[in-house]
Amino acid sequence: MSLEQDLMQRADSKCEFCGSKEQLEIYEVPPVEKVSSENAVLTCNTCFTQLQNSEKIEPNHWRCLNDSMWSQVPAVQVVAYRMLHQLINEGWPQDLLDMLYLDEETLAWAKTTLEDEKETANEVIHRDSNGVQINAGDSVVLIKDLPVKGSSMVAKRGTAVRRVSLVHDNEEQIEGRLEGQQIVILTKFVKKL
Repeated sequence: MSLEQDLMQRADSKCEFCGSKEQLEIYEVPPVEKVSSENAVLTCNTCFTQLQNSEKIEPNHWRCLNDSMWSQVPAVQVVAYRMLHQLINEGWPQDLLDMLYLDEETLAWAKTTLEDEKETANEVIHRDSNGVQINAGDSVVLIKDLPVKGSSMVAKRGTAVRRVSLVHDNEEQIEGRLEGQQIVILTKFVKKL
């Protein structure tokens, strides 16, 4: 049986991540010396494109990992783990990572390319007014009254903002919901709870 036939049979002829049956392709999970069904997954064109090019990643498309991360196939688990790490600043992937269990061998495989990426990427780290690191999903408190641009609202000192998300390309900004409105807050005006 060919690799494609093996994967089609294993995946029931659909993407092993989002379940699409359109334009299926084989994605080789790095590092790959010799391609086999053990280190390859069946993906739709959308998943394949985003796995190949991190600049084309659409975070909401990967909410499908909520289901696919429970696959018994190590290659699928590895890709799910890596993608959740890439999307960690979105907030919701952290919850999934906290639930995900990988055996030692699969976890080591999943971390191989993550280690390489960390060394090459200049990671954006968000810090509060005291220099404490803020992570997606943390709660913060405002340390001064802040006028909210585009509205007449003033966010009062001492107001707690729960489950903030990080602005991935700007370490001085976080986002949070205040009085039903999503706002951008400068990290120098908050203290982590």
